[in-house]
Amino acid sequence: MSYDPGPRFLGSLVLVTGAAHGIGRACVEWFAAEGARVVVADLDIETAREVVEALGGSGQEHLAVEVDVTEDGSVRACVEAASDHLGGIDVLVNVAGGGIPNKDFESTGDDMWARAMELNLMGTVRSIRASLPHLRRSTRHPAIVSVSSVNALVALGGEPYSAAKLGLVSLTRGLAVELGPAGIRVNAVAPGTIRSRVWDNQEGGADRMLPLYPLGRVGEPDDIAGAVTFLASRDASWITGHTLPVDGGLLTGHRQV
Repeated sequence: MSYDPGPRFLGSLVLVTGAAHGIGRACVEWFAAEGARVVVADLDIETAREVVEALGGSGQEHLAVEVDVTEDGSVRACVEAASDHLGGIDVLVNVAGGGIPNKDFESTGDDMWARAMELNLMGTVRSIRASLPHLRRSTRHPAIVSVSSVNALVALGGEPYSAAKLGLVSLTRGLAVELGPAGIRVNAVAPGTIRSRVWDNQEGGADRMLPLYPLGRVGEPDDIAGAVTFLASRDASWITGHTLPVDGGLLTGHRQV
């Protein structure tokens, strides 16, 4: 039996973008709990530093880095800072992204489409491109995991955001084939509704989406972090090119109400 039940990321070097809040923060906490050294990269640098402080340790294990994934120079500087601090990168987790408020399709102009693509697709492209030289040198089963959305897989409105997230599904497949010979696995998760700050000022909050979910609840950031860490771990060592829905059954269907 070759399975090792010990901490799956002991000694691993992990970079998480969009890491200060919600799904990103939960991913940081899960990786750190399993022995990884983590770079907490986010545009909100003050909160990123608070995340690092909350992780504890000697202050040498983890690092907060400011990054704007819509700027190539910022992404490259972040990756270099991460590699310098960690001594390399074994796992890249692309969480940075977000919805861009838009009206109906006909009224949504090119600028809104460009913003959605820059934040949700090109930001991940930049992060992967900058990280690849470090991932290629990794000897710890390198992996990339990106956060897409169920919006990529079923019509839920918000066409610019949904199209950008579908782009991540295609990117994941293409890079899995291209990078497979280098031993780099590439996967994604597609979350359903997750209880996070984006719902704070919306009437009914995330719970207004409950009727869509057969499991009777919306998701929590930890639900996605569990899937991300699985896909990045040796438990998924023969899985690449997949987008895993983590959606409480949404894509299966919902009860008549």
